[in-house]
Amino acid sequence: MFLSELGSAWHDARVEPDIAHLDSASAGRSSNAVIEAITKHLWEESRHGSYVAMDAAAQDLERGSRELAALIGHHADELVYRDTARAALRALLGVANLPVTTTVWVARNEFGPNLVEFGRRGFGVHTMPSADVYGRVDTDALENMLQFEQPDFIHVCHIGSGNGVVQPVVEIVELAHAAGVPVVVDMAQSIGHVPTITGADVVYGTSRKWLTGPRGVGFVAVRPDSRLRIDVEDMEAGATAGFIAGRLGLGAAVEELIGLGPHRVFGELATIGRAARERLTGIASWEVVEPVDEPTALVTLAPPPGFQPADVAAAAAHLRKVGLLVTAAEAQRAPLMLDNSVLRLSPHLDVTRQDLDRLAAELRTMGY
Repeated sequence: MFLSELGSAWHDARVEPDIAHLDSASAGRSSNAVIEAITKHLWEESRHGSYVAMDAAAQDLERGSRELAALIGHHADELVYRDTARAALRALLGVANLPVTTTVWVARNEFGPNLVEFGRRGFGVHTMPSADVYGRVDTDALENMLQFEQPDFIHVCHIGSGNGVVQPVVEIVELAHAAGVPVVVDMAQSIGHVPTITGADVVYGTSRKWLTGPRGVGFVAVRPDSRLRIDVEDMEAGATAGFIAGRLGLGAAVEELIGLGPHRVFGELATIGRAARERLTGIASWEVVEPVDEPTALVTLAPPPGFQPADVAAAAAHLRKVGLLVTAAEAQRAPLMLDNSVLRLSPHLDVTRQDLDRLAAELRTMGY
């Protein structure tokens, strides 16, 4: 039985999987309509030539950009496409008008590869204070800090890769803007998952996770009045025509989300996350990391005492062998917060109670 009332329709829109797919945070399962949008365009390229096919798809591309932009609170002309979210961040940092000695403030859930990008450019990285053990930003402390010091920008992962906690991004943006500080939001794990209209100067993300679009399509959106003084035309100058079939697939995925009702989907995913945490709490010595009622479907389990990263990886590998697809999320995904790997599951709308029961039963054999 599906946990979500939308689960059956969502499931029927896709091919039957060979496994229980509990790994949307890595890459979601694209629908038949998304796959058809991609393949149809590839056939058109083969028949008529790539640029002719692209010109013929102009209206569909424009509609896809409008709908994606609306989902994140931007306009279509503020969007630039890249291959991945990380490529979008690199493009952003490449054209941003930043001082030589740039300072950036981040949350404890910051994605490890983003920290690598900041380090490569010699940025001074400081961690904002947390309100709890989950790494959620303490906005009262942040407001106080901003009265005495301002970074060149704040970068925050709306939802990180290492746990399913939602950062209070809207409040962070309001406080930062009141102090004249720009904010960049990484929404790779949040778009298609939770509400993503933030008011930030810049947002970026990817098609392939909770939106369940294709791999190979990332995006970045820059407000024209961005405090980072970024010219979208400068970013577009470094972009190619890109993966046009992939952009059409992304457009189809966004259109499906809009058709289902984004807030309805967000609510169902929150319900699924709660059900998964309730089912897995107290299983052997695996510990659910997030609060039970955190409004996400990204759930992480801290391993039993004594487990090393290799043990968590072995647990994930075992689960895959028995038909349960999850991720062993290494500490470097969130190095400011994690000191060991965690087991991460991220079911979408078609998860069933049987899937969670099977997972719970397997975990019992892997704890102490």
